[in-house]
Amino acid sequence: MGHHTFDADRAASLEAPERRYSVLSAEELRWALDCAADDTVVDLGSGTGFYTDDVAPDAGEVYAVDIQTEMHEFYREKGLPTNVELVTAPVDDMPLDTNSADRAFSTMTYHEFATAAAIEEIRRVLRPEGRLVIADWTADGEGDRGPPLTERYALEDAVATLGEHGFDVEFEAARPETFLLIATA
Repeated sequence: MGHHTFDADRAASLEAPERRYSVLSAEELRWALDCAADDTVVDLGSGTGFYTDDVAPDAGEVYAVDIQTEMHEFYREKGLPTNVELVTAPVDDMPLDTNSADRAFSTMTYHEFATAAAIEEIRRVLRPEGRLVIADWTADGEGDRGPPLTERYALEDAVATLGEHGFDVEFEAARPETFLLIATA
């Protein structure tokens, strides 16, 4: 599998609600995360903060993790919610304390970091019983939107990988171009 990173020069294209919400609505993401007002949440591959902004009002503290400083610059210029902290790091090496997060989520970025090291790092950062939500492009799709099919994962592969690393998948949904899963550490 390839692990491409979204071209930061196209960051503005990520700010298209009609396109983004057609594959994952803000309401569905909030439902899947099920945040409490004091929860610490990690957005894995936060990009421009499109979905981070949807989650921030429901959480205590949010870490927007992205490997690209250009994405954080875009987000900073757009305006950060007061409870969001930008973290420039790869998902497999986050400078966050062990057992420090209640929730973590990835919206259309799992294919960019889906390695054993990244899954172990997410598990390290999540508290016991912490929730992980992944919505991503599926390898079973047509490939008209999102990354090339060769860079995507099928839902069953993501479920198996998480299981191999100590996550219990509690919910999974396959869709025409995407999948959604909820797991606990």
